[in-house]
Amino acid sequence: MSRRPGLLALLLLAGSVSGASAQEPPAPSEAAPSAPPPAAISPVAPPTGVQVSSLAAPDAFSTPGRETGLPKDLWRGASLKTAKAVLPLLAARPLSPAAADLARRVLATGAPGPQGAGEDPSLLGARASALLTQGDPKAAAAILARAPGVDRDPDLARAAAESALLAGDDTRACAVAGDLSSGRDEIYWLRLRTYCQAAAGQTAQAQLTFDLAQAQAKDAIFARLMAAKISGVGNPGAASLRNGLDAALSRSLGLDLSAAKPSPAVAAALSPDGPAASAIDASTAPPDVSVLVEALSGGEPVREAVAAAMLETANSADPKVRARGQAAAALALAFAPELTADVRDQFAALTVPEGKAPVGRDLALDAAAQRKLKGEAALLVLWTCAEAGAAGPAVGDRVRIVRALHAVGLEAEARAFALEGLAGLK
Repeated sequence: MSRRPGLLALLLLAGSVSGASAQEPPAPSEAAPSAPPPAAISPVAPPTGVQVSSLAAPDAFSTPGRETGLPKDLWRGASLKTAKAVLPLLAARPLSPAAADLARRVLATGAPGPQGAGEDPSLLGARASALLTQGDPKAAAAILARAPGVDRDPDLARAAAESALLAGDDTRACAVAGDLSSGRDEIYWLRLRTYCQAAAGQTAQAQLTFDLAQAQAKDAIFARLMAAKISGVGNPGAASLRNGLDAALSRSLGLDLSAAKPSPAVAAALSPDGPAASAIDASTAPPDVSVLVEALSGGEPVREAVAAAMLETANSADPKVRARGQAAAALALAFAPELTADVRDQFAALTVPEGKAPVGRDLALDAAAQRKLKGEAALLVLWTCAEAGAAGPAVGDRVRIVRALHAVGLEAEARAFALEGLAGLK
């Protein structure tokens, strides 16, 4: 019994020593070699992708209507404000043959427009409408085929509808009218919807829309044609070819289109060859200006001898011959190269009256000619021509127009304006 307490104490002491030794960390062993640092990684260049350059947004002038031979920088330096002023005039007013040729060629050209043209969608409708009015519906159709937002812009939609009607695509025209979300109550759309409803056999709706249209603006020609269309009886009278809607209505009534005088747009649409350059009959020019006519018609340069011959006519004792000679001499001067002092003195004595265009526009045209700005010069020329109407510009304006077109390199157009003026001399 006396030995058990001592044995127990011995066991407790051994356990404490063993626990203490277990808690002590093991003796350090020989250090293992440390891992080498990771090798430096060279930055990897990102994969070379396709270099994308920002492209200018398409504008109202970029889409070509047809090939015209004019350069892509046609509108270099042109004024957007001038374009906005001129295009609606060309869509609403008749021009002389030479001016209409110029308008069609310039407006059918696909080239980046004046700076800022991409920000105004209404310009596209104005351009297409001007082409329609001046007799190039195919160019207008080509431009409108890629036009966005037709359903939101009444002017653009009207150009698209007229283009479709001139092409004989009434279904497309009626779809344009049905999709339009703005300006639906304007007179053109009321008349077109009347036609579309009548064509679809919706007689009651057509009569109601027709009454609304006539209440807003009476049109005797549209009234007699549409009354016959809606009722299906009665004599509609002669065909009308004032525009695409009249042409479609006359066609649907089975009227003789050949007996009606077409507008330029309808005439071009009815022609299988499309618009052709206006034939200016220079043979009607007076014989006393024939020297200049022959040079211009034959593509010959207008030399000083030709100008001198016109000056001789300008000094005639006959008042009428003298007036014709002075006008012809001024037109010759627009083409003539450098002249001698003696010839310049004679030109300075001419009494051809000033034109009707405002001085500011004349100065702007001179500046555009000096800087060789084809598009700007063409717009300013067409502005004056639109104000003059189908008879063409006055002699004073015509001389400045010819000189500007010649200076910017629109030579065919310059000669056409000159020949048109000479043919009109009395």
